Amino acid sequence: MKQQIDAAIKVLKEGGVILYPTDTIWGLGCDATNPEAVEKIFKIKQRSDSKSLITLVADLDMVGRYVKEIPEIAIQLVEVNDKPMTIIYPGAMGLAKNVIAEDGSAGIRIPCNEFCNKLISKFHKAIVSTSANISGNPAPASFDEIPQEIKDAVDYIVSPEFEGDCTHSASQIIKVGLGSEIEIIRG
Repeated sequence: MKQQIDAAIKVLKEGGVILYPTDTIWGLGCDATNPEAVEKIFKIKQRSDSKSLITLVADLDMVGRYVKEIPEIAIQLVEVNDKPMTIIYPGAMGLAKNVIAEDGSAGIRIPCNEFCNKLISKFHKAIVSTSANISGNPAPASFDEIPQEIKDAVDYIVSPEFEGDCTHSASQIIKVGLGSEIEIIRG
């Protein structure tokens, strides 16, 4: 695992794009603070850069690096959560502008996947996580369903052996406000 993580981090630091397993589905990833790397992901997915992207972080402390204030309700949601959950936080900061939504928010998830968590912890930065598909097509549930076109476009592919216990489906998405408002975007 260490060799795969070190190789992926080298690519991330160089502004490249990786194909890697998350706690949900296989994702296209890059340094979420590097706008040029993020642009590469939009090109690979053939997706408009007007849509924001989800990022993955190691823990709530890392969330705090990318949002001005973590709403109390978000902390409670993370503590009781038992399935993959992306939270859209207001007041994003420190991320590439093309990761952040027009309203200044950012979708951030703390994944429950050993490989993914070790990768993020060792990289010390947020990593983009978007489904490994061409925009508008179904998200692949497993490595074998990822289109060859996507595999050919990335700079590094993590070994499928680290897929682990991913759910093979997208995370729920919940938008939170500083006043503890909650909006379920995807259940």
